[in-house]
This record gives sequence, C-alpha cells and structure tokens, in this order.
Amino acid sequence: MAYKRVLTIQDISCLGQCSLTVALPVISACGIETCVLPSAVLSTHTAGFSGYTFNDLTEDMPKIKDHWVKENISFDALYTGYLGSAQQIQYVCDIYNATVKGALIVDPAMADNGKLYPGFDEAFVEEMKKLCAAADYVVPNITEACFLTGVEYKTEYDRAYIDLIIEKLTSIGCKNVILTGVRYNEGKTGVVVYENEKYSYYEHDMLPNSCHGTGDIYASAFVGSLVRGKSAYESAKIAADYTVECIKATAEEENHWYGAKFEPVLGKLISMLEK
Repeated sequence: MAYKRVLTIQDISCLGQCSLTVALPVISACGIETCVLPSAVLSTHTAGFSGYTFNDLTEDMPKIKDHWVKENISFDALYTGYLGSAQQIQYVCDIYNATVKGALIVDPAMADNGKLYPGFDEAFVEEMKKLCAAADYVVPNITEACFLTGVEYKTEYDRAYIDLIIEKLTSIGCKNVILTGVRYNEGKTGVVVYENEKYSYYEHDMLPNSCHGTGDIYASAFVGSLVRGKSAYESAKIAADYTVECIKATAEEENHWYGAKFEPVLGKLISMLEK
C-alpha cells in the first residue's frame, strides 16, 4: 500500500474524546499520515459541560490554505466532521479544490434524534447540502439525512423509507452514501452502504449503553479503512465493529459519561484492517 496522507478538518475539544482528538489517533492507527486543520478549539465538548471556552479559528483557515498552496502541499483525501458555520463550509470547499488530489468524505455532523445541534439553522443545512453534493462519500445519520433531503424524520420505518432517503440524497448530488443507525429489527442496528447504485446492509447487535462521540469514531475508522484500500462496504463493516468494541469497553468503566474508550481497543481496529 502506498503511504497516503489525509487531511481532516473539524474542531478540537481538549477533553471529550470527539472530533480531532478521535480522528487523529484513529486514522493514524490505520497507517495513514493524518494532518489536521482545527476549525475551533474548545476546553471540552458541549454535551454535559458548562462554562467551556471556545476559540473560533474560522479566519485562520484561508491563511493556512494559502501557505499550503505556496509550499505545494497536497493531500490524498479530505475528511470533514463538525464545522461551526456556513463560512467554514465555504472555506472547506476552497481548501479541497486547492490542495486535495483524491476523495472528499463528509460527515455532516449537525443533528441527531430528530433535531439540529444548537447554533445550526436552515441556512447552515443549505450550505452543508452543497458540500455533500461535492463529496465522494457522505456519512450521515438518519436525522442528518432527513435535514439534507426534507424527508420527515421517523423512528419507526421500513426499507422503503430508507430507500426514499437514499434516493433523495443522490438527487441532490451525493455520489455514495454510508447511512448509519439504520434499525430494521428489534435489538439490532446497522449501516446502509449505497455505492455505485448498489445497496448493502450490515447489521449488528444494538448495545444498551450509548456514548458521546461514537459518530466521530465511526466516521474516522471508515475513512482510515477506505484510504487504506478497503472497499466502502468493508470499511463500513470495520468501522461498525470497531465502534461496538469501543462502546463495550466504555461500559466497563463507571462514570465515563463524556466519551467512548476508543484507545484501549485500537489494537482490534488494526487487526480488523489486516484481515
């Protein structure tokens, strides 16, 4: 395998096991050079903490891009996670066009459980649609997919509902879709992979405990596997299995409520990639 270089753009929560503090070690464990562009620096993530600090780095993004262009620096792929504003999305497009030679993978991290995250609005959704339309792979959960497509959010559904969401995503320009959190059967959950007009589904047990940051773990493991040379379905399966291992490890730790223990099971991710 050729040595690949991935750029990931999202925020840093100094404590909280999410965003860049997940993406950097997870993708690096996949054997990929991982470069970062922080969109903001927070003392902690925003779920369950109060009084956190926030330093917006939006205005640094074009200056960093200009320096990379001057130095003739390029990347084999770009992976985006949480972006704090519509302006950041526009800068990401500029950075991609100027410095990236390969795939654009977008996790439209903006919503869950039927609601947008605080601070986001329909104007942000419209800009995210444009970024997803330019992407080679999009990795939304069902809530995010519904906001992108205008499909009504439901917690109970069938295959026809998921097919409708996929159809709407492709109609706005999404090339390949990795749709997470798809539940067809009681006690189970899984991921739909729609690539080159082919539908696949990988199902696994739904664990009783949930953790903050598992979406970031999933997307990062998917990106690392994909850039490593695995197919989209293989990457989606590896990412799901690894995320399950992280949740299991976290359940063993009392009061570890702010994130998932992904570090102790990184060895399992590496083993999955070598199969």
